[in-house]
Amino acid sequence: MRRNLICHPDAPAKAVRAVAVEITLSFDDGFALRYLVEGRIDELVVPKGEGELVIADSATDGLWQSTCFEVFLTEEGQPDYTEFNYSPDGRWACYQFDDYRSLLRSDELAPWEISAERGEQSYALRIEPGIFPDMGAKLALSAVIEELDGTKSYWALAHPPGKPDFHHPDCFALTLGAPDAA
Repeated sequence: MRRNLICHPDAPAKAVRAVAVEITLSFDDGFALRYLVEGRIDELVVPKGEGELVIADSATDGLWQSTCFEVFLTEEGQPDYTEFNYSPDGRWACYQFDDYRSLLRSDELAPWEISAERGEQSYALRIEPGIFPDMGAKLALSAVIEELDGTKSYWALAHPPGKPDFHHPDCFALTLGAPDAA
């Protein structure tokens, strides 16, 4: 399934036309995300190369301060959630929250695979976090895109009123269905 992300109205992009996420979930392969960015890619803070990335050995805090692709995962009606952050250079982070912005702990859950595809007008980052979310899990998908001139745009399935806040319950706008049989 493919979902288009919405740019936060208070932080418009200059070089990015669109951001979308392709989500796959299967019994055999688990959960995978492919973030697709369309626009003037040479004006974005993303690495020049493509292919499989070297995954950092340990988690890195603060990835959201530059280009970062994020997924938040929770169960319907539950206050706790997990946040995964992925930088296009192979750095990552994973956090467990017991309630809205109430950090319980950082986790050392390294992703299975991260790969990138870069073109003049598109950039894709494929992430396989190595998790198997349950049917009915709620997702918040988001991205921070930094441009070379320092402009930052904030993209999500849905935005709550006010400043960008990917942790807000309104952002958990996608419910996972049954996985495809592989």
